[in-house]
Amino acid sequence: MDDFWTYFEVLAPSIGVGLVFWLAMRAIFRADRNERATEAAVRQEFNEPTGRDAEAHQ
Repeated sequence: MDDFWTYFEVLAPSIGVGLVFWLAMRAIFRADRNERATEAAVRQEFNEPTGRDAEAHQ
């Protein structure tokens, strides 16, 4: 059982840093995906003809 705790003490910092890195990258990629989706929606809404503009395009 002592061997387990020795290995745990050695590996825990690397696993912790890896987990923090994974969470940070996941948050960055999710934010980028959401930002791109929002930007696409805004661009589509901006380029969409409405009201008098729609009549002029027909």
